[in-house]
Amino acid sequence: MESAHSLLLNEEAYNQLGEVQKAEFIFEWLRYLEKLLLATNRSDVKEKQKTLVEQLLYLLNSSPGPPTRKLLAKNLAILYSIGDTFSVYETIDKCNDLIRSKDDSPSYLPTKLAAVVCLGSLYKKLGRILGNTFTDTVGNILKAMKSAESQGRYEIMLSLQNILKGLGAAATPCHRDVYKAARSCLTDRSMAVRCAAAKCLLELQNEAIFMWSTDLDSVATLCFKSFEGSNYDVRISVSKLLGTVLAKAIISKHPGAAASRQSIRRVTLEEILELLGTGFLRGSSGFLRASGDMLKGTSSVSRDVRVGVTQAYVVFISTLGGAWLEKYFAAFLSHILSLVSQSHPKATQTQIDAVCCRRCVSFILRATIGGLLGEKAQIAAAKEICQAIWKLKKVVDAVMSDGNLETRLGSADVAASQHMLVCALQELGNLIHSLGTTAAPLLQDSSAGLLDSVISVILHPSISVRLAAAWCLHCIAVALPSYLTPLLDRCLERLTVLKSSPEAVTGFSFAVAALLGAVKHCPLGIPHGKGKMIMTLAEDLLCSAAQNSRLSAQRTQAGWLLIAALMTLGPAVVSHHLARVLLLWKCVFPASPKDLETEKSRGDSFTWQVTLEGRAGALCAIKSFVSYCGDLLTEEVIQRLLPPIPCAVDLLTQLSSILKTYGTPLKMPSIVYRQRLYELLIVLPPETYEGHLCVILKELAADLTASDIQVAASTFLLPPLCHQDDLLILSPLLQETDHRFIEEQLLLGNGIACGSLEYDPYSIYEKDIDGDSVPKPLPPTLSVISSAAKLFGIVCAHVGEAQRLLTLEQLWNSIKHTKGARQQVVQLHVVSSVSGFLKYVAASKGSLGPEEMRRLVLTLVTGALESPNPLLRCAAAEAWARLAQVVDDGAFTAGLAQISFDKLKSARDVVTRTGHSLALGSLHRYLGGMSSSQHLNSCVGVLYTLSQDSTSPDVQTWALHSLSLIIDSAGPLYNAHVEPTLSLIIMLLLNVPPTHAEVHQSLGRCLNALITTLGPELQGNSASMSTLRASCLLGCAVMQDNPDCLVQAQAISCLQQLHMFAPRYVNLSSLVNCLCVNLCSPYLLLRRAVLACLRQLVQREAAEVSEHAVMFAKDSKEKFIPDANIREVGLEGALLTLLDKETDQRLCHDIKETLNHMLTSMAVEKLSLWLKLCKDVLAASADFTTVTCVDTMQEEEGDKGDDDSVLTTRNDEKSHPFTNPRWATRVFAAECVCKIISQCENASSAHFDITLAQEMKKRDSRNDFLVLHLADLIRMAFMAATDHSDQLRLSGLETLLVVIRRFASIPEPEFPGHVILEQYQANVGAALRPAFTSETPPDVTAKACQVCSAWIASGVVSDLNDLRRVHQLLVSSLTKIQAGKEAQSHLYNESASTMEILAVLKAWAEVYIIAVQRHKNNKHPLKTTTGSEEGVRSGSYPSDGLLDLVHTDLGTLSRLWLAALQDFALLTLPSEFASQLPVEGGAFYTAETSENAKLHYSNSWALILHATALWLTSTGFVVADPDEGASHLSRPVTPTSMCQGSSSGAPVKSPEDVYTDRVHLILGISVEFLCSLRADATMESITACLHALQALLDVPWPRCKIGSDQDLGIELLNVLHRVILTRESPSIQLASLEVVRQIICAAQEHVKEKRRSAEVDDGAAEKETLPEFGEGKDTGGLVPGKSLVFAALELCVCILVRQLPELNPKLTGSLGVKAAKPQVLAEDGSRLVSAALVILSELPAVCSPEGSISVLPTILYLTIGVLRETAVKLPGGQLSSTVAASLQAMKGILSSPMARAEKSHTAWTDLLRSALTTVLDCWDSVDSTHQGLDEVSLLTAITVFILSTSPEVTTIACLQERCIEKFKATLKIKDPMVQIKTYQLLHSIFQYPNPAVSYPYIYSLASCIVEKLQEIDKRKPEDSTEMQIFQEGIKVLEALVTVAEEHHRSQLVSCLLPILVSFLLDENALGTATATMKNLHDFALQNLMHIGPQYSSVFKNVMASSPALKARLEAAIKGNQESVKVKLPTSKHSKNPGKNSSIQLKTNFL
Repeated sequence: MESAHSLLLNEEAYNQLGEVQKAEFIFEWLRYLEKLLLATNRSDVKEKQKTLVEQLLYLLNSSPGPPTRKLLAKNLAILYSIGDTFSVYETIDKCNDLIRSKDDSPSYLPTKLAAVVCLGSLYKKLGRILGNTFTDTVGNILKAMKSAESQGRYEIMLSLQNILKGLGAAATPCHRDVYKAARSCLTDRSMAVRCAAAKCLLELQNEAIFMWSTDLDSVATLCFKSFEGSNYDVRISVSKLLGTVLAKAIISKHPGAAASRQSIRRVTLEEILELLGTGFLRGSSGFLRASGDMLKGTSSVSRDVRVGVTQAYVVFISTLGGAWLEKYFAAFLSHILSLVSQSHPKATQTQIDAVCCRRCVSFILRATIGGLLGEKAQIAAAKEICQAIWKLKKVVDAVMSDGNLETRLGSADVAASQHMLVCALQELGNLIHSLGTTAAPLLQDSSAGLLDSVISVILHPSISVRLAAAWCLHCIAVALPSYLTPLLDRCLERLTVLKSSPEAVTGFSFAVAALLGAVKHCPLGIPHGKGKMIMTLAEDLLCSAAQNSRLSAQRTQAGWLLIAALMTLGPAVVSHHLARVLLLWKCVFPASPKDLETEKSRGDSFTWQVTLEGRAGALCAIKSFVSYCGDLLTEEVIQRLLPPIPCAVDLLTQLSSILKTYGTPLKMPSIVYRQRLYELLIVLPPETYEGHLCVILKELAADLTASDIQVAASTFLLPPLCHQDDLLILSPLLQETDHRFIEEQLLLGNGIACGSLEYDPYSIYEKDIDGDSVPKPLPPTLSVISSAAKLFGIVCAHVGEAQRLLTLEQLWNSIKHTKGARQQVVQLHVVSSVSGFLKYVAASKGSLGPEEMRRLVLTLVTGALESPNPLLRCAAAEAWARLAQVVDDGAFTAGLAQISFDKLKSARDVVTRTGHSLALGSLHRYLGGMSSSQHLNSCVGVLYTLSQDSTSPDVQTWALHSLSLIIDSAGPLYNAHVEPTLSLIIMLLLNVPPTHAEVHQSLGRCLNALITTLGPELQGNSASMSTLRASCLLGCAVMQDNPDCLVQAQAISCLQQLHMFAPRYVNLSSLVNCLCVNLCSPYLLLRRAVLACLRQLVQREAAEVSEHAVMFAKDSKEKFIPDANIREVGLEGALLTLLDKETDQRLCHDIKETLNHMLTSMAVEKLSLWLKLCKDVLAASADFTTVTCVDTMQEEEGDKGDDDSVLTTRNDEKSHPFTNPRWATRVFAAECVCKIISQCENASSAHFDITLAQEMKKRDSRNDFLVLHLADLIRMAFMAATDHSDQLRLSGLETLLVVIRRFASIPEPEFPGHVILEQYQANVGAALRPAFTSETPPDVTAKACQVCSAWIASGVVSDLNDLRRVHQLLVSSLTKIQAGKEAQSHLYNESASTMEILAVLKAWAEVYIIAVQRHKNNKHPLKTTTGSEEGVRSGSYPSDGLLDLVHTDLGTLSRLWLAALQDFALLTLPSEFASQLPVEGGAFYTAETSENAKLHYSNSWALILHATALWLTSTGFVVADPDEGASHLSRPVTPTSMCQGSSSGAPVKSPEDVYTDRVHLILGISVEFLCSLRADATMESITACLHALQALLDVPWPRCKIGSDQDLGIELLNVLHRVILTRESPSIQLASLEVVRQIICAAQEHVKEKRRSAEVDDGAAEKETLPEFGEGKDTGGLVPGKSLVFAALELCVCILVRQLPELNPKLTGSLGVKAAKPQVLAEDGSRLVSAALVILSELPAVCSPEGSISVLPTILYLTIGVLRETAVKLPGGQLSSTVAASLQAMKGILSSPMARAEKSHTAWTDLLRSALTTVLDCWDSVDSTHQGLDEVSLLTAITVFILSTSPEVTTIACLQERCIEKFKATLKIKDPMVQIKTYQLLHSIFQYPNPAVSYPYIYSLASCIVEKLQEIDKRKPEDSTEMQIFQEGIKVLEALVTVAEEHHRSQLVSCLLPILVSFLLDENALGTATATMKNLHDFALQNLMHIGPQYSSVFKNVMASSPALKARLEAAIKGNQESVKVKLPTSKHSKNPGKNSSIQLKTNFL
């Protein structure tokens, strides 16, 4: 392939290749040439132009294939447009000559076609440059067309289209000729030619005025003709043509009459609609030439014409646009509805026709109103529709009230208006459904009277209107859940009142059923009590049915319909009514067969009708029960369901004889009865009707082969039985398209009605399959067959083998004995049943039975494989493979394959060849590659041959499809065949004519399968692999150029696969271009392929894709896409626009995913773009008249002006890229904003730091940060939060919440002490206020409460008055929820009010928690606040402001909080305690809705628990004084009285009990939650729970409770241990440790209290007899599980070992110290370790003396271990936080009273000595391994031992010597910091009051220190550290002086004084001295001044003995005074440096 990449064709390389490769080579060269020509220099091209033209013309003559000729023509045109044009005329002549040639042989055809294509391409590119040659060319082409075959006609039409495009207006002379030619092609027998002709005419109408003026009628008639017998593509093309021409006729500005020489009459809208209407109603028969049939009134318009015209309507309106439609909506609506009115009885003469016409009308309305209008316009449209409904209703009323004058005529009127009403009601329903809650103003508008109009039509005499009205109510309820309950009430009330009107009974029962069906779409539900009302009403209707024969049928139907619909509410509701339903079910059937017999002999036709209706209804209700309430199907219920079934089956067998007796009136009811019974049996487990299987099977067989079924409705029976992929080869109608809704009717064939609601009213409550469209059940005659076929599979699989065989034989015979069309019908039914049977057996792994069974099934299936119906062949192929799968025997499978091989070799007819080739593929699909590998070669061989059979495209299509299945299933086995298959595919792609699109689609599937098979190997570099890869890419390129959209979709998905496996080789930019072009294709499957591909691409390289798209949009000359405006808003914006227009769920999902991927990878870089997109979407639609404007009263003037300007920016419509986006798109935009914020969080910190952001923005203006867009974020959240749409309000509030949480702590640089959010408080308040109005749904209010509490808690607003606004909202909601259960609004389910109440309580809890925290922080101002954020928060409040605000409501709140906690506690009880729960529910939930309520409680209990604990702490468990009006605090709060109410007379509890109950409530909830943490437990809940425990244990009373109850303490510790083990978060572990510490403290207090009281009581007794308190009692044993201390130790060890694994002796291998480097822990780790050490040091105090002995070794081991592992040298001689903690803990342990208690004294002393030895041993290992150990830390530890233990521990000689050694060693260390610290430690030891301890140290070390000082004194210290050492040394000496005995003192002072004096300077020296010297001078002087007076006698003696010293001292003092004098006048500001420094030293030392 590389050699093909050159400007001229490399003929050498070309000639060496084989045939297939040559074609590939040429195509590759042409592809390359196209890119090269555009990139090459003009002069280079001109140089080689001649050769190039010759080469191209040579190729033109060598019969190129379709894709090649297209490319060839394109290249020629490009070449001439770049190079010289003088030889172009020659080329044109050559082409014309080729076309004129008389050679008609097939081999010459490609050359002729290539010439035609070339001409088209040249004229398109060069246009008018070619002058007048075009008349000859066009004439020549048109002449050639007369004799051309279909391919020729196709290419000629497309070529003419190109010529017209290139010439524009210049081509006027031949417009008429082209028009004539295209007219004949528009009704060509080849569909592809029709499409091409439509394209040609579409091009022609741009210039040819006559098409939309004088010839308009004939164009329309021609299009109608073209629709006859058309396929989907033709309908798309022709409807586009017709719609465009008609639209043109309306909008065109005609040129002046003079220019056109005859005045052209303007065409009015009425005329055009009339024209379209004619086509719709009369088809193409024209006006005058009504055929004989038409006059006789027999023919009706063929469906394809009607569907085509329907699409033309849509194109017509879409071309005119939304604004036009708004203007002329009334006229349009009345015309469209009139299509099904009484003025055109033809359209609706049969029900089948009526249903189809209604569907078309609905489609037109949906596509125009739903697709083109924005929300405001849609509301206006809904009002128009309402008016139409009122008008129609008046007509009906007039007729109904008109007595009997002309009743017949009247009823015809009513019948005719019914279809208009149905269409209007369905569209109204759909409209409101799509508007969602934004439709609220429409329903509130009393002038429209929407609800009244719909409800009034429920009484219409026609059943279809009543159903449509009911469905419309269903849509309203789903869209606006707040209307669900009122509507339900209204309908129930009407139903009760109008029980005696048959229309009302059916109409309102439909309405109630439809509304019940809506409940599952409304998360807030309906009040629980409604179920009871409906059940009572249904019973009432059923019981009263017999009273009045006029109403029997209606009441029976209504009763069962209500019960069936009630079942959809699910088990929670139904369980309460189940017994009554089962009773009714039992009564509806006779008890025994005898009763059935008597029934038969008695009744009459009418009774039977009612009876069958009733029984069918009952069957339906039970089916509904089984489907929706599966959880209730217990063994017992099934037993109660069973008794009526035998009777129901019996009745089934009797139906035929009953029918014979009573005739036709019973025909329909009996079919319905059958269908209902079959449906019920399908959902019941087959075991339940085991005894009746054979009877049922017989009936089914009879049904399936009944003699009166006329129509073969294969299209509804078979698709579910075929494989989805196989349906693609059958007919595009089976594929999903945007027109599926109307195209379905063509699928079913002319004799069959499409589905419609009136065929089965019971489907009105079912879950609908297609989202919002009306349920479309098929007529009972058809649906009974599909139910029978389904049930047949189940029953047949469960009967005995003999019976099975018998039945199948019977079916086979019935096929054999029928003829013609009947035979087809029977065969269809039988095959679908058998296929269902095989599918069922295969799924349930059953067996088929004996050999003859296989043979029989095989015969049945083989017959169908050769049926002329392609769908049947398809189903048979599936069954064929299923049969092999079920038999599961290699030999049998081989036999099946052999049958197919033989047939394929011998047969020549298309049917057999297609059927058997698919059978081979299916066989492989179900049995995989392995089991049939020996057949692979023969299969592939046969299919190769078939796929090259160019005489039959069908055979090619099926064979290739089958080949793709084999490639897919063979997997790696296929590798041997990859190359030949690929070259076959490429050859076919290059040669199959484009008119056979289906072959290309199959080729695409094969290529896709091949790429998947090659997989990642495609990345390989071997020569063979690169050839394969090049071929794959070439295949994709050919398919991309194919005119068929589905082939293009295949190409895209192949490229997507290639991009996945070998991304380097796929040209991303050209792929993205292709995707952009097809983004708005009219073909759904192509759009899906585009988005699936985009979604994959942006996961890897979003930025590149986005750039390519924008580049492409800018480069492309023409506006390539009708809708997506990539040029302005980028690919992201285009996708958002598309999301707004798209209705297909799957597509919308892909668009959202794609946008999410793009957002994740690009939002941070392209921040402004994304925010602008979201803002545009949110602002484009914000109807600012309805937005609650920010309250002017509460706002500073400045802000207000700003707000107004923002609110009125929408003057110019043009500026908005998005016009009226739907609410769903706006919700998505709001969600995107939240995602953008979270993306920024993971990016740079500057996004949330305004100072940094502004700096970086200054540095580089391209930088962009989120914080700079805060105003936009607030604005967007505000717009969304105040919208009409509830979903959008929720998203807006969520966005607001995210913004508050992220930005609350960012300070405002210009106003210190304030935060940036503060300026937006008015907006926040205004956004929240509407959510608290009374009509807001609870979920919005709940969300708003969360935002309120977050806002108050964030601390943004410092002024209490400002805060009151939001606080007031919470107060109002608190008042609302206090009203209790009775006062709640009954619009929603009770659980909704539970949700709201709990949300309010949770919000208050959050506010209270924050208030208490702030109050605490303000009381302890010494606590340094962490970081700026805390500082801002705590500083911005007056001390108790927030707490005061909350305080007023605390009484109420605490009561409600306790009640909520009690509810939660009850709800979390295991199910076995269910019987103990209160019958009527809890404080905030009702018993029936407890399941739904659980979720709401679990979301909010944690914060409520924390708040309650804080409140209880604040009351300090002190009983309130009754006088203080706190009566409501002491009693009603008791958890027990909560539910009982005051009347129960329960004894009033003492305050002690009340408090105990409360503590246990909190502890119980916490322990229950913490001990079984579920995976979904949030961090928030765990933290809140632990904080609650902390708060509780802060107060003495609960501490005393826990201290006195040891088991409780242990349980808590074990639970906390689990939390620590299962949750890694440091904050949770720290919180847990804090609780542990408090529990230990509680235990300590308890032990102390007991000891104290024992001493008081036994004061007089002997001390020996005192019992031992504390753990370990007298023995010292601690029992695991019974010991608090043991539990605490476990927990601490767990924490310590996790942080420092070296502490675990098992890990380190031995008990001895194993060397490892000490380490500094991370901050979290060290905090955890420190907390654990604190707990350890507290433990001895909880033990008895004996107990303390048992725990001490462990505690000491751990404490010293931490010291050893973390004693790292830190700069500046600091101690690491863990070392400090371990020293602190050690101090605590060593000074424990147990060390001195007589019982434990000796043991403690021994243990402490060992501990000290361990510390000293650490040191000895320093030399070898512990290099990093810090001597200071160890020395400090030794000092702690010396100072804190009793003297006998450390005075023992050997230890004392070692300690002194250590000090000596340390003094020798050079490091100045170590020296300083050593001096400080010695200082403290020397001062120790007990001489036994301190003297040995003084003796050993004092001399060293004095020497050291004298040494410093000699060489004078140079720097500040040395100075510090000196100062510390002096302090030690001074300490010695104080400690020394009187007679030694003089010696010491005489040592000290000379040293001090030597540092003094006289006044001369003072001026020149260094800073260090000056400081020393000051220090020495101060000390001397201090010592002199203290030891005056010694001082005087020394001075006297040394005059030099004295002189020096005096000089220094004098000098000092002088310098002070000098300094004072000169500088007021500079402080004395010496003084300053000495002060500093002092503080340091402290």
